Amino acid sequence: MEGLDVLELGCGAAEWSRSLADRGARPTGLDNSAARLERAREENERAGLEFPLVQGPAESVPLPDGSFDVVFCDWGATNFADPHAVVPEVARLLRAGSLFAFSGATPLSWCVYDEGSDSFDERLRVDYFGMHRWETPEGAVEFNLPMGEWIRLFRRNGLQVEDLIEVRPPEGAESPYRSPKETAFSRRWPTEQIWRLRKGR
Repeated sequence: MEGLDVLELGCGAAEWSRSLADRGARPTGLDNSAARLERAREENERAGLEFPLVQGPAESVPLPDGSFDVVFCDWGATNFADPHAVVPEVARLLRAGSLFAFSGATPLSWCVYDEGSDSFDERLRVDYFGMHRWETPEGAVEFNLPMGEWIRLFRRNGLQVEDLIEVRPPEGAESPYRSPKETAFSRRWPTEQIWRLRKGR
């Protein structure tokens, strides 16, 4: 990461950006929430770090074309903004040959999610084809796509798939945000994924 220009898309309190700054990267954090960015500024000050924090939507980032060597998000904008708008915007922001990486829910996890128990079920509960936008019981909005649609969206925007990691917790793993039952489920079926993509030269 030494010397690379990096954009964290949906940075929240910018924990990852601070970690990358410590490794020599030149991060920029983007979030649509003024409150989250204020928290990021406070944490940066505590850490003795300073880097740009930009308020704006991931669908229309107020930064120039070709500004970054890496764009990434960890359960960030690709989950909470329409990927049909976010992916073209990422492609615009990346330099040729640069990296786009993001994590989020698998399409399978949507198909087996049981709103009643707020957990995963071993039965399919919603249709796979046509998935796109989901409003949670709490009123939040999330987005996802079938696997083939993700790949076609990447290709239309000049992004080549280098890897898809279907995260599998190791035996005995504990999670601060998953119940033991959900973690055991995720050892059998993937509920989280990480895409690694490269913009063509």
